[in-house]
Amino acid sequence: MSSIFSKIIAGEIPCYKVAETKDHLAFLDISPLAKGHTLVIPKKKTDYIFDIDDPAFSSLMLFSKQVAVAIKKVVPCIKVGVAVIGLEVPHAHIHLVPINNVSDMNFSKPKLAPSKEELSNIAEQINMAFYN
Repeated sequence: MSSIFSKIIAGEIPCYKVAETKDHLAFLDISPLAKGHTLVIPKKKTDYIFDIDDPAFSSLMLFSKQVAVAIKKVVPCIKVGVAVIGLEVPHAHIHLVPINNVSDMNFSKPKLAPSKEELSNIAEQINMAFYN
């Protein structure tokens, strides 16, 4: 059964793409904890992140690092936090969240509701920082 992320990878559902390689995709969370909250996924569907084989896992983490560096160039923050929860979508994914304090990573707090224009703008800025 395909997940929403599989449909995003296939182009069946649009996303605010931040970066992409042949094996990975990074796109903005549409219900973010903070401006620039990005999801990083492997294109090969695996439900549980720790079931990914070691070379693919390492590659996913290195891609995530590159995306986090780009986010930090664009979004004012002290650090980019990393979280792997994996309960809401049965496709391994990493949350990259710009943070200024620990509470910024509280996933139970109310989410932001950015406009499509805001999402498009921040995705474009992070994309430009990723590829430059």
